[in-house]
Amino acid sequence: MTSPSSDSRPLGVAAIGYAFMGQAHSNAWRTVANHFDVPDFEQKVLVGRNTDAVAAAAKKYGWSESATDWREVIARDDIDIVDICAPGWLHAEIATAALAAGKHVLVEKPLANSLAESEEMVAAAQAARGVGVRSMVGFNYRRVPALSLARKLIEDGELGTIRQVRASYLQDWLADSEAPMTWRLRKETAGSGALGDIASHAIDQIQHLLGDTVTSVSGKLHTFTTERPGPDGPEPVTVDDAVWATLSLAGGAVASVDVSRVALGQKNALRVEVYGTTGSITFNLENPNELYFLNGTEPIEVQGFRRILVTEPEHPYISGWWPQGHVIGWEHSFTHQIRDFLLNIANGTDPSPSFEEGLGVQQVLAGIEASAAVDGATVSISSLVPTTSTFMSPTFTSKD
Repeated sequence: MTSPSSDSRPLGVAAIGYAFMGQAHSNAWRTVANHFDVPDFEQKVLVGRNTDAVAAAAKKYGWSESATDWREVIARDDIDIVDICAPGWLHAEIATAALAAGKHVLVEKPLANSLAESEEMVAAAQAARGVGVRSMVGFNYRRVPALSLARKLIEDGELGTIRQVRASYLQDWLADSEAPMTWRLRKETAGSGALGDIASHAIDQIQHLLGDTVTSVSGKLHTFTTERPGPDGPEPVTVDDAVWATLSLAGGAVASVDVSRVALGQKNALRVEVYGTTGSITFNLENPNELYFLNGTEPIEVQGFRRILVTEPEHPYISGWWPQGHVIGWEHSFTHQIRDFLLNIANGTDPSPSFEEGLGVQQVLAGIEASAAVDGATVSISSLVPTTSTFMSPTFTSKD
């Protein structure tokens, strides 16, 4: 393994994948230096499978060149950072190869499609960390200023002891039963459906906001539309459309998770509610600049949720943007993510969420899947053992 270049040239960045997430990440790379003081870098190359399509995307998104072979790209001496926006089934292979080549790696969530792959990625990250190579998994909602403020309020004890959390992530892009098949609806490519795609965000928020870990889960998966139009005719859907789960955390809190990609009328509604002994907070991603906070220590006659518009320079990340009251949007969380990753590289510090934290989310996802397979029995997270499949021989401690 070689360490990244230590000369004074700008860091060279390669992004792999140019669809939805590739565009979101590219936008972040293009804007981050306009708003934050970060190390010098260059958007060197965008990688994709289709020569013409990736060339057009590279030109549109601000990359100097395009390529179709990621292996050749990560072997280049002028590439220091590899940003993986490819589908989940490619994460482990690309990330482990890039880390072995001495490249800093940012990989989209979820970390991988299985516990076995996730373990391999953690091992590769740990080995690379020893020679100064950094890695991070892209749970970008941690960098939404309102959610960053929520974490600070909880850390500062403003909510007291946390008792209960509700996290839901509802979308409706698959509500139409005639919506066509995509790779996200095939288990062999997606790993899971709403579970890995959006429940991973909800679970990461629960653990991150509380600074806690899930110890046991019970859950249910459901597929409402079992067949969709494919390129060669009807094709079976082999992943879930919706997920329900109950999580127990080490600190004593209990959390509920409810996610769906068929919730008609809900476009991108990540809702988080945290209830403590002295305060509560609520958040909805469809109103990303607003956090609602209740101070339970105030006299009962004036208690109530108050709206905090998270656009002040004193709020997380906002000092890099616009004057007070000028709201920011969904895409800014990716810019904040790139900012933090670049500063970690420059300062020689370990990014968060780490691959280990990504593995922690993967274990909870595997526990929910295991529980659903046995009619909702409670699964201990410590019982999950990495294998070539998602889970192996979990311990069922009770019946929900």
